[in-house]
Amino acid sequence: MKPPLTIALYPGDGIGKDVTAAAFEVVQAVETHTEGLAVEGTWLDWGCDYYKSHGRVAPVDFLEQLRPFDAVFLGAVGWPEQLPDHVTLEPLIQMRQSFDLYACVRPARTFPGVPTPLKDDRALDLIVLRENSEGEYVNAGGCFHPGAPEEAALQTALHTRKGVTRILEYGFILAKGRRKKITLITKSNAQRYGYVLWEELFYAMAEEHPEVEVDRIHIDAATLHMVRDPGRFDVIVGSNLFGDILSDLSGAITGSLGLNPSANLNPGASVPSLFEPVHGSAPDIAGKGIANPTGAILSAADMLRFLGYPEPAERVASAVEKAYTDGCRTPDVGGTLSTEAFTLEVVRRLS
Repeated sequence: MKPPLTIALYPGDGIGKDVTAAAFEVVQAVETHTEGLAVEGTWLDWGCDYYKSHGRVAPVDFLEQLRPFDAVFLGAVGWPEQLPDHVTLEPLIQMRQSFDLYACVRPARTFPGVPTPLKDDRALDLIVLRENSEGEYVNAGGCFHPGAPEEAALQTALHTRKGVTRILEYGFILAKGRRKKITLITKSNAQRYGYVLWEELFYAMAEEHPEVEVDRIHIDAATLHMVRDPGRFDVIVGSNLFGDILSDLSGAITGSLGLNPSANLNPGASVPSLFEPVHGSAPDIAGKGIANPTGAILSAADMLRFLGYPEPAERVASAVEKAYTDGCRTPDVGGTLSTEAFTLEVVRRLS
């Protein structure tokens, strides 16, 4: 029998606590139906509440505490009224960069009966693949003469051949397993160094994968097409910033950010990958028990799949699909079920 999967459960702030509990409840339920699957969860009390007692949102050695785990499951972080976002987000960014979790995979799809803001009600199924380790989110730059009239802020994006190459390679792998189309998002007409590098490497790699249809769109046009004709997309690959923007937009066009899972991966490395729903901590509904746990539950399914358990992962995804088909919905997608009640409906359909 395989050893138990060890999962660090980092609920964080706001609705992160509710959806993490929901996701792990589903994991424990599918565990009882799966021979050979054992999961051990370790709950971590890091976040804004931890800051009140320790002056930090996570321990100084939190990366070393996380390193032995098979995976980290994050609920959400942030509560601007209590702490600035750059403070609460710091552990998340450090995990991504220190563990080199360079591939942020963010699927987005529609579900039966869930209304979307689009006129076209055809089913959508796409992946936003976000480069996760460099780009615009590297802390390179500084502020000069702060507070003075001549204050200047310099923020530099970092795009390396290694970083761009490996995310493009992962994108082509994903596309081959789907509808064999990949779209690159750039802004090379304005950012003429970094994004020209992206395009050069993209088209060179496309020659090695002739079976995959390729497309390149600037970020401003991409936001337009994602609303007017989202069915044209299969795998979308972009930089840290552009992937972040488009994954939020993908949540809007599929009905709710609460639907979308996310995985931060370093394939083949002996470090824990990070799984989280795309949505934030939503302080406005925190504690009300109405958060949509779908994105978190599907993130848990992706975690099981990545860790070598595809069959229970598919059962979880199928149970979510059945729940929506049967009319189960939380308030954000036109329903009345609480977080707990929706989770129970998913658990009921696992068997």
